[in-house]
Amino acid sequence: MASLVQALAVAEYLNFRHAANFLGVSQSSVSTRIKALEEDLGILLFERRHRGVRLTEAGRCFVKEVSAGIEHLDLAVKTAGAIATGTAGHLHIGLHSSIAAGFLGDLRRRYRQDYPNIELVIAEGRPAETIRQVREGTLDIAFVIGAVDSPDCHSRQIWTEAFVIALPMGHPLTMAGGFSWSDLVAEVFLVLKGGAGLQLHDHIVRRITERERAPSIRRFDVGRDTLMHMVADGEGITLMTEAATCVPFPGVVFLPIADETERARFSAVWSPQNRSPALKNLLDLADERGRSA
Repeated sequence: MASLVQALAVAEYLNFRHAANFLGVSQSSVSTRIKALEEDLGILLFERRHRGVRLTEAGRCFVKEVSAGIEHLDLAVKTAGAIATGTAGHLHIGLHSSIAAGFLGDLRRRYRQDYPNIELVIAEGRPAETIRQVREGTLDIAFVIGAVDSPDCHSRQIWTEAFVIALPMGHPLTMAGGFSWSDLVAEVFLVLKGGAGLQLHDHIVRRITERERAPSIRRFDVGRDTLMHMVADGEGITLMTEAATCVPFPGVVFLPIADETERARFSAVWSPQNRSPALKNLLDLADERGRSA
């Protein structure tokens, strides 16, 4: 490699002494290395002259290709270094659409700002599916609602959100100036089967049964938009977390529950085998923002 670098320097200066001064080595060292390189190649690269040297035709071709190769090698070294420090590369994130806004939306924006050369690849799916992909290495990290008990994964709580009720516009409770769970016991709850649906379903059951009533819950395997249309059409109400209020929906009103003391907890899940610096940077930033929140 040193011989190639010295050959490029001689080709630029067309003088062994000037090239040696530029490289910070002796003229004899440069001359010896170039001669050894020519002998190894079996090619005369330079024509020696009294006041300097001149590239041969073979030498010009050789220098052109070597120069391009060293540029590619330098780029490869810099790229690998950036990936090793977590400032370039890709990060694959799994989540479900209902948590894409709010805290997580702010986190993604801040991460892109701090690490603009990291491409965030977002995949939506049910929590069980995204956690499976974390285990398989398809995803670097998954964000899910609730605690995660998975012995082959690391997980920790990152942030919390308040629960809210989505009501059709014109519902009597929207005019009440506030309501509690006791005011909701006779309502029909619409709940998604996927995403955070299971955790929200269990929370509704617990709150209604605490008031000695049997909850009325209908579960649907649909997306958020379809569920919101059903709420807007008066088919029922639904429990959500405050991130959902970041995306308004025509005909739907989001309101807090006066006596709800708990907050929904959201966790990050990742593989202990994943040593990605980009992942560590995301977790550090998530922890920082979680503490400040």
